[in-house]
Amino acid sequence: MSESRWNENSDLVGLIKTLTLPALYFTAQKLVTKMKLKYPFVLIHISTVVFILAESSRPPFACDSSHPLTKSYPFCKPTLPINQRVQDLISRLTLDEKISQLVNSAPPIPRLGIPEYEWWSEALHGVAYFPTLHTGMSFNGTIQSATSFPQVILTAASFDVHLWYRIGQAIGREARAIYNAGQATGMTFWAPNINIFRDPRWGRGQETPGEDPVVTGKYAVSFVRGIQGDTFEGGKLGHHLQASACCKHFTAYDLDNWKGVNRFVFNAKVSLQDLADTYMPPFRSCIEEGKASGIMCAYNRVNGVPNCADYNLLSKTARAQWGFNGYITSDCDAVSIIHEEQGYAKLPEDAVADVLKAGMDVNCGNYLKNYTKSAVVKRKLPISEIDRALHNLFSVRMRLGLFDGNPLQQPFGKIGPDQVCSQEHQNLALEAARNSIVLLKNNYRLLPFSKAKTASLAVIGPNANSAKTLLGNYAGPPCKTVTPLQELQRYVKDITYHPGCNAVNCSYALTDQAVKVAKGAEYVVLVMGLDQTQEREELDRVDLVLSPKQQNLISIVARAAKNPVVLVLLSGGPVDISFAKYDKHIGSILWAGYPGEAGGLALAEIMFGDHNPGGRLPVTWYPQSFVKVPMTDMRMRPEPSSGYPGRTYRFYQGQKVFEFGYGLSYSNYSYEFLPVAQNTVYLNHPVKSPKAELENSNALKHVPVSEIGTELCSKRIPVTVRAQNHGDMAGRHPLLLFVRSAKAGNGRPEKQLVAFQSVILNAGERADVEFELSPCEHLSTANEDGLMVIEEGSHFLSIEDKESEITVIL
Repeated sequence: MSESRWNENSDLVGLIKTLTLPALYFTAQKLVTKMKLKYPFVLIHISTVVFILAESSRPPFACDSSHPLTKSYPFCKPTLPINQRVQDLISRLTLDEKISQLVNSAPPIPRLGIPEYEWWSEALHGVAYFPTLHTGMSFNGTIQSATSFPQVILTAASFDVHLWYRIGQAIGREARAIYNAGQATGMTFWAPNINIFRDPRWGRGQETPGEDPVVTGKYAVSFVRGIQGDTFEGGKLGHHLQASACCKHFTAYDLDNWKGVNRFVFNAKVSLQDLADTYMPPFRSCIEEGKASGIMCAYNRVNGVPNCADYNLLSKTARAQWGFNGYITSDCDAVSIIHEEQGYAKLPEDAVADVLKAGMDVNCGNYLKNYTKSAVVKRKLPISEIDRALHNLFSVRMRLGLFDGNPLQQPFGKIGPDQVCSQEHQNLALEAARNSIVLLKNNYRLLPFSKAKTASLAVIGPNANSAKTLLGNYAGPPCKTVTPLQELQRYVKDITYHPGCNAVNCSYALTDQAVKVAKGAEYVVLVMGLDQTQEREELDRVDLVLSPKQQNLISIVARAAKNPVVLVLLSGGPVDISFAKYDKHIGSILWAGYPGEAGGLALAEIMFGDHNPGGRLPVTWYPQSFVKVPMTDMRMRPEPSSGYPGRTYRFYQGQKVFEFGYGLSYSNYSYEFLPVAQNTVYLNHPVKSPKAELENSNALKHVPVSEIGTELCSKRIPVTVRAQNHGDMAGRHPLLLFVRSAKAGNGRPEKQLVAFQSVILNAGERADVEFELSPCEHLSTANEDGLMVIEEGSHFLSIEDKESEITVIL
């Protein structure tokens, strides 16, 4: 319709905005009659416009109970099984309508009363918003912000599964509230990112829970259960989804753009062994335990095959072996690159056929919209594959309650705007930042500062007064953000501030001015590090050190200050700060990741003793020399003969700046393994005799886990650790339980995290912390064929410097 034609009938616009869904189609018919327009195409077009105008303040949904055209359709009957409803809906669609639904921005189907749907929304650490992108969430109505939790890499440092669940739960509630307020066209969120933070230079490592597959898997389960509306223990979700979570990027994706190699063309060469015990376990946990309703296949190829075109990965592994029941989306434009950049598919139609036959369901982008019909015409693709994909897509939309009539009258319909940025959620954001910030150094017991005796403070650094830096990437508009500088001003009245540099890259350092400010104060806090100009999606780092001028500024100011200084680092990835670690003028170092909207307050509380830090690093901090290792080398295990050092704490055999799991506190803790009734595990499995590779002197008698019966695998090993707080402050900190084999080498990890718990101990308090281990899960390792095996012999459990032996007999 032309703009002038619409303006001529402006009297109708006001009427349209007052209409409810049942009246839309009748009104559209009247408009067609009055304007003498062609029917039915224009009716459909006007219906869409009418729908958008009239429904702008209420959530879009199908199957309005009073709608004359759709109320009798079987797909609108919630009492019928979802499979039956979806089959009925698909049977009513034309081929063109079917194809239109295979992309992230699915258009409406007005004749069936089905509104548009946007599959792409983000909620990595809070409901996100991208003004320049067409995603499913908006903040242009009554709700204009959402709680911004710490970036995931920092939250992971809490090692607290209950915290992760509660964050997911809060995000899911806020997402549903935004939808209920009519500010969303989709409820499918492409989070969490559960790729392994394999290389410290990766720009997106900040989005992940770190380098350990156990931590990453448990994070996935907790977050997914929370956001989707399940209980913490799981198993109570049923068919109704509060919101839909999507675990990404499946699989072996952890390189964006490094020295001319980008994620679109990268072919990750990964061994079966590394796939089995590093890259795949988080996704398996996400699906089997978390019951995620979405997966995103990654851009890259793995051993030559594009992830989105890999039938073995998507259909055989995820769906058949792990029981995945949901939809699979491509990353954005990942289908087009299979033909246009990777050259894997000769024609666009081949790429379309490859991904749909592999098990992918929806394309973020337009490739399926543009080439699916020609793929059908050319007989490269059967319509049954389109129907299969649509079945998965509409099943998820129905589980979200979008085909059950007015969602405000359905489960989750009572979640309103008052639950967005609620005090409870803002308190949770503060708790998450408090419990995750890591104290890396505290010489001379410099911290905490005395609230009564600290007379003056100089706050220096480009990150000291930057609210944006606190949020990290994939963030939405926060409820409120207060910078570290502003929060420190609440504790000390006499504060002077100087940025020290023109920006985080410190291309222009204002060293002399910063020194002058530092000399005038009793204590100095330097808030330095990185930001999104240094590390982000599509930008991997090439160095692990701070910019030379920033490092120089830190050192000069530290030497000029009256007392040892506090260095606060904001960063997603690890940084080689060896210079600061060994500088006697730098008394304390805090790593705060990107701590979210409450990060400034959390930092101030920690520095002035209102909170006792207890976070532990979820990644290894490597020295600058590690940049000699090609980022494209996906091998986890070391190869001493070539000088390849391996990756992550499990396999790396080189110098470390700080170890995985490192973190100090204002309290000193001690640990002790309590005696166990039996420290020998008998796994005399009845299937086959244990294997012994005697030709390899480093091999041990072993048996594949798959050959051990369910009864033996269900055995549990109780482990009790006594922890005591010897300090004068209460504190929360994680206990990390590792296991190692008595015999090193032959691809075995140096050690492996098997369990962790976050524990609160008052000053002087002692507590017994119980763990329960499964031999099949926690004492197994991957062999070169990608099979998980258990080896006979001694295994040592460890917490800090304490060990306890367990013997396995096969």
